[in-house]
Amino acid sequence: MMRNWGIRARVMFVTIVPMLVLAALMTAIFTSLRLSDLDDALGARGQAFARQIAAASEYNVFAGNRDALRLLALAATGEEDVLAVRILDADGQTLAAVGALAADRLPAAMPTSLPPLTVAEGARLRVVEPIRASPIDIDDGFTLDASPTPRRDAIAQGSIVLELSLERIHQHRRHLLLAGVGAMLAVLVGSVMLAARMSRGVSGPIREVADAVLRIGHGALHERLTVRGGGSLRRLAVGVNDMAARLEHAHEDMRRQVSDATAELRARTLEAEQANVAKSRFLAAASHDLRQPMHALGLFISELAQQSLDARSRQIVDRIAASANAMDQLLDGLLDISRLDAGVMTPVVRAFDPQPVLERIVAERTSAARSRGLRLRLRPGRGWVRSDPILFERIVGNLVGNAIRHTQDGNILVACRRRGDRLRIEVRDNGPGIATESQEIIFHEFVQLGNPERARDKGLGLGLAIVRRLVDLLAHRLELRSAPGRGSTFAVELPLTAPEVEGRPAEDARALGSLDGLRVAIVEDDPLVRDAMAGLLSSWDCELTIAGSAETLLAQHAASPQGFDVVITDLRLSGPMDGIDLVAELRATGDGTGPQAILISGDTAPEVLARARAVGLPLLYKPVRPAKLRALLQRMLGAS
Repeated sequence: MMRNWGIRARVMFVTIVPMLVLAALMTAIFTSLRLSDLDDALGARGQAFARQIAAASEYNVFAGNRDALRLLALAATGEEDVLAVRILDADGQTLAAVGALAADRLPAAMPTSLPPLTVAEGARLRVVEPIRASPIDIDDGFTLDASPTPRRDAIAQGSIVLELSLERIHQHRRHLLLAGVGAMLAVLVGSVMLAARMSRGVSGPIREVADAVLRIGHGALHERLTVRGGGSLRRLAVGVNDMAARLEHAHEDMRRQVSDATAELRARTLEAEQANVAKSRFLAAASHDLRQPMHALGLFISELAQQSLDARSRQIVDRIAASANAMDQLLDGLLDISRLDAGVMTPVVRAFDPQPVLERIVAERTSAARSRGLRLRLRPGRGWVRSDPILFERIVGNLVGNAIRHTQDGNILVACRRRGDRLRIEVRDNGPGIATESQEIIFHEFVQLGNPERARDKGLGLGLAIVRRLVDLLAHRLELRSAPGRGSTFAVELPLTAPEVEGRPAEDARALGSLDGLRVAIVEDDPLVRDAMAGLLSSWDCELTIAGSAETLLAQHAASPQGFDVVITDLRLSGPMDGIDLVAELRATGDGTGPQAILISGDTAPEVLARARAVGLPLLYKPVRPAKLRALLQRMLGAS
């Protein structure tokens, strides 16, 4: 139990207990000795009284003078503490009695040699003294007994029974006990006061040290102790103050380092954010600048492909088209990354059957897989899902394309199966596999494993980065299982839903009919792109109006009585007006409807898409595929 005591309790215990034990021992010894002295004094006093009475009553006992004996007894009872006196003869008969003996216990006939007797009974002390014959002096000088006092071996002539009261002794005993208890209480009070003073002197500084250490531990590093006293307490206070000073200095130094590190981290973060903004700005600018010539190149290739060419020329055109298509895919990847990072890509989630989408992906990539000696297969499944079908097609298409690029030989399987309330689409390949430590970084942009030379046929390293961003955007699940030498399995899980009546898409229902006689206005400030667009639309038998600026087209529109069916305009135009402003101006004239319009831009900034959506303009990013442009024109014709 003492293990849990504090310093003050221990000091109090050590101070009080020994003093109490010593005081109790000394009080007990003193009281015992004092009481013993009182008892001995009373016994000696009673024996002295009894001897005096015995000496005075010797002759009267011998003579049988009872009156004289009674007077002696009466005179003896007048002394303090004497309660009763009886004078007995040798046969034990009472010769004189004053007072009542306790229990009337008298001695029997006196033996020849009766020693004095002292007995304490209750509140009385009984003293029995024999009456012995004294020696007789004779005038002739001869003595019968040379002893001046009665002989102890003389025959007793009787006995004196004297009873003394012990009340005064008992009162003295009570007084002594009360005095002892008072002394003990005084010692206890003094011990407590002394212990408290010593405890304050010892535990007080230690408590101050403990409280100061606790406050220092809670952060009050400026806390200091007042150095008092000497010895260990002084050294302890000095040590605590020194510790607090060192801690305060270390804390200040650490706070300064943390502040410097935080400032540096903020600066680095700001630099990273600025670098990210600069990267996005660079990608947007580079994408726009590259899309201008790519857009014109694609239009020229499409127009050239419609011409009558010999076999060699046709082969060259196909190779040019393949190279342009590869560049177009790289630019599409940059565009997707830029739009996903900007947060302007809004998914259109609806219920659809994923099987036609998967069949289309496999059909479009079968020839590419076959050219690399691979077998691409589809294992269909049943179930409708909720997702954005266009983004879903981009996810699975990127996974299949990634598998084709990184598989040397073997099979690629696109499998579809149910898993609880989800539909799981897996893309499995027999490729080299991916080590565990690399399975996360492959989803970062521009990361390619096993392609240090950055071979163009292995892509740009954006496919899986786009997949991860699209999956996160749609809140789907993406899983990768792979091991070196055992191939890879990429899986996407989509929520299942009930089938819905799905209308036939306008693109599937629309046939690519003739655009003969379609009045199209082209507004483009880049001569190369303008000529390419004009050549392509001319090959489709469209009637063209060509302008290099918005102001020029507005003037031509005012002068033309027939107007235009469709306006194809670039967003960025020379002059104060851009493509959106031009369309708004055209729609504001006449009956307020104006011609239909298609906006073309190489700028991937989110503001461009937001402005186009706000005015209801379809936006095509450069380079525009001719088939996509024609499909959009056909849809506009069908809607009108």
